[in-house]
Amino acid sequence: MKEWIAVLRAADAAARWHVHQRRKGIAQEPYINHLLEVASLVSEATSGSDPTVVSDPTVVIAALLQDAVEDQEVPVEMIAREFGKQVADIVMEVTDDKTLPKDERKRKQIETAPKKSREANKTSNLRTIASSPAADWSVKRRIEYIEWAKNVVAGLRGTSPWLEQQFDEAAAAAQRSLSPPMAGA
Repeated sequence: MKEWIAVLRAADAAARWHVHQRRKGIAQEPYINHLLEVASLVSEATSGSDPTVVSDPTVVIAALLQDAVEDQEVPVEMIAREFGKQVADIVMEVTDDKTLPKDERKRKQIETAPKKSREANKTSNLRTIASSPAADWSVKRRIEYIEWAKNVVAGLRGTSPWLEQQFDEAAAAAQRSLSPPMAGA
């Protein structure tokens, strides 16, 4: 029971830290929706518990806090103090170094993907491209993101068949969202 209290505390912290942040999509959804979706994907991928990964509540907490350092400059020490070193370590594992140029960060994600779990995050992002793409993202930029996400996730194949299926479905939906409707449809 205690671990689920920690999950709820993490959800509350994420909501507070990202309160003014919105998704880039035209729907401008609250950013917490993305974090909750990623946490849900992680939880479902482990079926509530997976002995091959860190304890499920720890992974769910890290999924909720995954963008706190990168987007809101929450000190990793604060995360460690409030949620434990294991959570802070996972958060830092998936945090991009914003001092690097964007192209370098994207390249590093592809290179380091086999050592990290970014599949749930990319799945959520592709779902958003399909349902509510950013207004300023051209078709070309969306295609490039879809291809880049596939390259990142390629390094993770074999870790979670269920999560891979979710990603593949999201990638297909994002790709379909770029095509004009069929005649007569």
